[in-house]
Amino acid sequence: MRIGGVIVVIWLLIGVAAGIQRGYFAGSTADCTKLGTTVVTVIAGPLNYVGLNPKVACKVPQPSK
Repeated sequence: MRIGGVIVVIWLLIGVAAGIQRGYFAGSTADCTKLGTTVVTVIAGPLNYVGLNPKVACKVPQPSK
């Protein structure tokens, strides 16, 4: 159980490193697309370095007039 936790933490740290290299944590504008792409990149972890480039596109519904 302990080794599994260590592997998960290392996996996520590699994902954070990929997000930093891609500039996802820079800037102050946070919208649905940027947040989703950042989260998916962190979860993908080392897969980012073997060619996976996850992108998320989302649209927030606008209020009715």
